[in-house]
Amino acid sequence: ACAVQTLLEKSEAYTTAEFKVNLTRPITPKTGEVVCEGRVVHKGRTLAVSEATLKDAGGKLLAFGTETCSIFPAANLAAR
Repeated sequence: ACAVQTLLEKSEAYTTAEFKVNLTRPITPKTGEVVCEGRVVHKGRTLAVSEATLKDAGGKLLAFGTETCSIFPAANLAAR
C-alpha cells in the first residue's frame, strides 16, 4: 500500500480492498537485517495493485505479498 500511496495525487485517498501475504521462511532473531521492496503493478482511476517481497541479507525470500487498494477523492473524507 505504501508503494501505491507514492503515486496518489494530492486530491486522492486510498484504503485496502484486499491483501494476501505468503510467509515462505521463518523470521527469527538470527535472521538479521531484512529488506522489503514494494512496487506498483497497476494503478488505475479507482484501483491499484501492488506487490512486495521481504528478503534476508543473503537474498533469500522470507515473504511475498500483494495488495489491492481502492482509490477515491479525498474530498469524500470531509465531515458533512
